[in-house]
Order: sequence, then structure tokens, then C-alpha cells
Amino acid sequence: MPVVLYRVDERLIHGQVVVGWGHELRPDRYIVVDDAIAESEWEQELYALGAPQGEVGFVSVADARDRLDAWATEAARTVLLTRDIASMRSLLDGRSAGVAVNLGGVHAGSDRTHALEYLYLTERDRMDLRELERQGAVVTARNLPDAQQVPLDTILAP
Repeated sequence: MPVVLYRVDERLIHGQVVVGWGHELRPDRYIVVDDAIAESEWEQELYALGAPQGEVGFVSVADARDRLDAWATEAARTVLLTRDIASMRSLLDGRSAGVAVNLGGVHAGSDRTHALEYLYLTERDRMDLRELERQGAVVTARNLPDAQQVPLDTILAP
């Protein structure tokens, strides 16, 4: 079974992902794609506490790129999570055709502007999202499975 969810969410493994998306998609494993967390055992332990029973993995963007094809063909239903849009773009760069990318919580910051209630973007985020779409990804925002999906054009509208 291929990867069932590619999601950008600053909080990574938390209630909306585990309960909301997990109930809907029934994943066998959660993979956090993050260079810093891939090197931090204590952060891995912390995030693993929030995950249900099953496999939880922590890999760098480069490692995830190397393993993406295998994950897409394995039987395990996989949720891939990045904490930022730049990491998702790096993960999928040149390989995003037909991939659905879900934007979850990216919160306010000094260099971010409001796009949706739960989504604040930098100019670099906007460029990365446009590039993912140009390469064939379908980028939408939806914080929970039963929420209305918001298309990228609406997200990026002035």
C-alpha cells in the first residue's frame, strides 16, 4: 500500500494526526521526516509517546528520499509527516507528480502571513508550494479529514 498521507504539520505527531487522520486512514506506521529530530533521541522518544501502537520512524529528508519508493510499494500503510513546507518540497522535489500533499498546522510567526485559521506562510513557503504544484503535486489544506479541503489557489490568494 502506498503512503496514505503526506502531511505538513508543525506539531507532527499529535491528536489531530493520530486520532483524526489515524481513525480515517488506519495507518500501520508514522514516519517523521525531519533532519533535527532524526539526530535527537530524546525528541524521538517524546514524539513516539504520542503515537499509537505500531511503527514510528524518524528519518532525515535525504534518508526519506532514498526510501520513498520502497515505502510506496510495501504493505504497511504509511503517514509521512514534515514540520515545514521546505522539508516536504525537498522530500518530493522531482517526484511529486500525482502526490497529494496535505497542509495542516503551520502557525503564526514574525515572518509568516495569515492564509487560513491554522496556516501561516512565509514567502519561501509560497514559492515551495507553487513549485510542488508545478511538478504535479495536488496541494490542499485540511486540518481534519471531515473538514472542507481548501485548494492551493485559495490558500495563496491575496
